[in-house]
Amino acid sequence: MTENPGELFCPLEFRYGRPEVRALFSREVRLRRALRIEAALAESEAELGIVPEDAARAVAAAAHGSAVTLEEVDRLELELKHDVMSIVRALAAQAGPAGRWVHFGATSGDITDTALALELKDSVRVLRADLTELAGILTDLAHKYRATPQVGRTHGQHAVPISFGYKMAVSAAEVLRHRRRLDELCVRLCVGKMSGAVGTGAGFGAKAADIEAGVMRRLGIQADETPTQIVGRDRIAEFTNWLALVAGTAERLATEVRNLQRTEIGEVHEPFDEQRQVGSSTMAQKRNPMLSENVTSLARLVRAFALPPLENMVQWHERDLANSANERVVLPHAIVLTDDILHKLIDIHAGLQVDAERMASNLGLSEGGVMVENLMLALTVRGVARSDAHELLRNLSRTDPSGTTLAVRARSDGVLRRHFSEAEIDQLLDPVAYVRAAATKTERVVESLRRELAS
Repeated sequence: MTENPGELFCPLEFRYGRPEVRALFSREVRLRRALRIEAALAESEAELGIVPEDAARAVAAAAHGSAVTLEEVDRLELELKHDVMSIVRALAAQAGPAGRWVHFGATSGDITDTALALELKDSVRVLRADLTELAGILTDLAHKYRATPQVGRTHGQHAVPISFGYKMAVSAAEVLRHRRRLDELCVRLCVGKMSGAVGTGAGFGAKAADIEAGVMRRLGIQADETPTQIVGRDRIAEFTNWLALVAGTAERLATEVRNLQRTEIGEVHEPFDEQRQVGSSTMAQKRNPMLSENVTSLARLVRAFALPPLENMVQWHERDLANSANERVVLPHAIVLTDDILHKLIDIHAGLQVDAERMASNLGLSEGGVMVENLMLALTVRGVARSDAHELLRNLSRTDPSGTTLAVRARSDGVLRRHFSEAEIDQLLDPVAYVRAAATKTERVVESLRRELAS
């Protein structure tokens, strides 16, 4: 990367992504992963008597030291036009006479795909921690607001009351489902190979399986059981589609905040530095949901990154290079951006401002209309056919030109008065009482979520 900030090209270098996550994909770190694999190969071959032990020690010392530099590898690649061979040549030169054993029996895909497995393993660790933290914050919000009444909305219209806590519990459960999916796919994703040109291991001879097992043991990963020259790309496609699923959830959560922060609704607000933050260059009063909008924008890009890996599943015979170039772009960007949007969601919900009074006020806008279902069910219990009760309340809940509220009309309706007292009607139209079911369910869900979070 250039040291001149004015020459930075990719927005990930200066605007998006956390430095510690971007560092996972730095060229220096990637070089060190490749060298670590070459060392593991030499050590495994020495363990089986294929490579002299002193030669393996020399290769490992050169690989783990600082003598093989990115500058030298780059110089060689300009000449050789081959990235892995440039690393092999640079390492062999630093290993001295033992250099003739570097990369013995291996092919480029053994190094690149095994290095990718290590990279993905580190990425999974980061993303799992992100999901755990976000789910924990959402679970805490669910518990805190488990009995806070809020309008439930379907089709953008008032439906029946919900609790804000239950809304948060729904989101926490969704996030934890992604963590479960990640744990399941990690077993399939973080696999390498050390099996030669077309995956049969023939170049390693009779001890091929033992060599591969030794390399993977040293690296702390498993081997693809049936690779070709590369690891099966269905594994990568599954992962990037998982990232797309997470991005879908991220945008859903962000969109909910954006909608609830609308001036006309005003029930929640994402964090905003009142002392210094600017919402608009001209409209000084603006307090825009900028973080949530940023999450929405980047989530759409992450989902777009899911397509190339699906295309990459199609290879010519045992391998081609049609996947290689786009993976160098897709995987770092998709992972860094997914971590970025998850951390922005963490910040949004950790500092979320919840206006319970505005929620209560909005509940009253329909003048009892959000409780019509409760009246209908109660009428049915008292002996009125459900369809008749539905029609009665459909007519009763229509806007009255005289301006009377639904509660007033309900108290004066003959059918309702035959079945309920005024006090019972008022109770049936009380959203606070109605939301107790949501509070009870939320408590049960929160208990389950906390058990899973602790695992």
